[in-house]
Amino acid sequence: MASPRRTPSAPPVIADRILAPFKQFAAVEASAGILLFAFAVVALIWANSGLGVYYEQLFGTYVTVGFGAAELSKPLLLWVNDGLMAIFFLLVGLEIKRELLSGELSSPRKAALPFFAAAGGMAIPAGLYLTLNLGGAGESGWGIPMATDIAFALAVITALGSRVPLSLKVFLTAVAIVDDLGAVMVIALFYTSEVSTQALMVAASALVGLIIVNRAGFKSFLPYAILGAVLWVAVLKSGVHATVAGVLLAMTIPAKPDTDPEGWDSPLEKLEHALLPWVSYTILPIFALANAGVTFGGDAGAGAGAITWGIILGLVVGKPIGVAIFAWIAVRFGFADLPAGANWVQVWGVGILCGIGFTMSLFIGGLAFDDPAFLRAAKIGILGASAVAGVLGALLLLRAPSAPTSAGAPGEREAVAG
Repeated sequence: MASPRRTPSAPPVIADRILAPFKQFAAVEASAGILLFAFAVVALIWANSGLGVYYEQLFGTYVTVGFGAAELSKPLLLWVNDGLMAIFFLLVGLEIKRELLSGELSSPRKAALPFFAAAGGMAIPAGLYLTLNLGGAGESGWGIPMATDIAFALAVITALGSRVPLSLKVFLTAVAIVDDLGAVMVIALFYTSEVSTQALMVAASALVGLIIVNRAGFKSFLPYAILGAVLWVAVLKSGVHATVAGVLLAMTIPAKPDTDPEGWDSPLEKLEHALLPWVSYTILPIFALANAGVTFGGDAGAGAGAITWGIILGLVVGKPIGVAIFAWIAVRFGFADLPAGANWVQVWGVGILCGIGFTMSLFIGGLAFDDPAFLRAAKIGILGASAVAGVLGALLLLRAPSAPTSAGAPGEREAVAG
């Protein structure tokens, strides 16, 4: 639901206007995290029950759309992962654009802390995963532990209430959004099949058309929807993963208010507000149901153990080390400031919560592995690591001192003046 519009006689307080999108986003994402958990549990129970065969049959059923040369025929699972998740990535792109223009990534100093933290939180887990899988059958899964599930992480941190300062929740959100941007780049660059030049040219033409529509000042969503559909099909046919089209479309949605400068709603804000509940309460739960149904029996296959433990090592150990150490580097060398009212113990807690990979990790896992045994091993690692990270992160944040510490090394207590 769109935020209420302010009247000219009562201009919004700057802080309220900046925080309003975050507060709405966090509220929806937190409750969505609970729903995601519920659907993941349902998927696990269903897949491992006597009705498990119907789980496989349902998401393996082929669904055909169109006719003739314009026909698309895919298993239901791929319609979820390639189609519905493109809408999820459209929302991710809108969030990234908003944060770059007016949020926590809108200036170099504001962006420095989440960018450093996210960079460490992607590089260290990938490196740790490769220590167990480099040169092995599971090597292609290195991108799996790089991801953070913002819905689950916000659900956990929101449940802690006033024990966690608002600035730390904003920091977690910003890190997760930068993490999403990194995941999109990894998908586009490293999880792409053979590329069709002709389809890429069609996609480029659609993207140019979207830019022209934007520059011409169109505020109606209709031309963006039509060209966006062409872009999605072309990217799908090109070999680049179709969800990248969602992010590209988002970058062309106008961000300027469509009324006076004091107005709250731009086309970008309107679309983001419209998509957020649908993505959070429909698309992501369906994705969880379709992808979290890992069966625990059967032959694991050679190399599967290294995949599982590599993901656990990356998410549970690599994420907090990468996030906290790289955040400390940014603060120590003067690139950024510690979140207001927060201390390094709490930053470690946020780093642990970033180890909740789930949605994006499952998504990348599906791109990385065609072998069912390897994909099953990846899912076991993702679900196990996400559960451990959620519990450990919550416990540390609950026990963390509320008084801020100095910007020394992560974990150092502020010396008490005598």
